[in-house]
Amino acid sequence: MKVVIIKYNAGNIRSVYFALKRLGIEAEISDDKKIIMSADKVIFPGVGEASSAMKYLKAKQLDKTIQMLTQPVLGICLGMQLMGKFSEEGNTDGLGIFNFQVRKFSDVPKIPHMGWNNLNKMTGNLYQNISMQKMYVYFVHSYYCEIDVNTTALCNYGFDFAASAQKNNFFATQYHPEKSGKTGEIILKNFLDL
Repeated sequence: MKVVIIKYNAGNIRSVYFALKRLGIEAEISDDKKIIMSADKVIFPGVGEASSAMKYLKAKQLDKTIQMLTQPVLGICLGMQLMGKFSEEGNTDGLGIFNFQVRKFSDVPKIPHMGWNNLNKMTGNLYQNISMQKMYVYFVHSYYCEIDVNTTALCNYGFDFAASAQKNNFFATQYHPEKSGKTGEIILKNFLDL
């Protein structure tokens, strides 16, 4: 199986690479359109700032490439946010794969929302073979995705927000499965098994 991690102007790519390696997958990190298009699975991870990341994607024409992908694609954290319609971070237009807007946290105990938090109302392929009672995953973000029809899990941090989403072949998580221990490992494996 050929797994490609999209390289763009964002951090956290290496931690995803090593998480996949622990699962026996030697992923390729690339910003080459042909390599990305030829993958069996594509992962679009990232920690960073939305407008500069989107600028890099557009400069490399990866925005159009991602939108055209037909194989399973997993967006993580900033990757999920950039798959939305619009982000308040840098007033950035997203890829429009999902219809949600990305908003800045306000009136919450602390920004960023960082650390372990539980999920609820999980549905869909990413959550197979997971005990729903102790569903804790790792978050670090200052912006959140609004809940919409494609939301597949919720997290509460002062209020509910979309912790994950799915639309056709596109999957996304606001949390970091690669930093979420055994639970995250199962989520990544569920994605790879699609």
